[in-house]
Amino acid sequence: MITARLVELTLIIVAVFLYGLAACGWKIWRLTLELNGLSEGHLPSNNPVVLYLDRVAKSDSQSRALQAGSLRLELTDRIVTVRHIANALIFLGLIGTVIGFIIALSAVDPNAASDAENVAGVIATLIDGMSVALNTTLVGATLYLWLTVNYRILTSGTVTLIAEVIGLGERRASA
Repeated sequence: MITARLVELTLIIVAVFLYGLAACGWKIWRLTLELNGLSEGHLPSNNPVVLYLDRVAKSDSQSRALQAGSLRLELTDRIVTVRHIANALIFLGLIGTVIGFIIALSAVDPNAASDAENVAGVIATLIDGMSVALNTTLVGATLYLWLTVNYRILTSGTVTLIAEVIGLGERRASA
């Protein structure tokens, strides 16, 4: 018979969420520094934004379009980890659901169910299993939504950075 405590499964889901939230916060902070540095004109020389601006200053329009696509890929690739972590929260919640159902169904024994003395134990195990199933699903789904909202904020900032950098590169190339 499988036994699992609700607290252990929930802590795993919460730990993954906290890791994702910390990663998202760090990426938002880094993105904010890049946006501020772009508007103020001080970014480190090894920053992808600076490298892009240096490359497009000496390029024709076709080359700039290719480099803009490359910049989009590079900047969006930095944030995809947060989306994957958010998706993992849903799967962890579903794994908890399956474990909960296994716990609940492991108590069902046709021979024991006919005995009135065993019914209370069967019902208690069913309730424990359903508790694990429903709570892990709820925690996983709720934290998924929370991290997804943060991911959307990060995505919006990344799109803003991409648009500003490409616009600045085009203005510099046209000058």
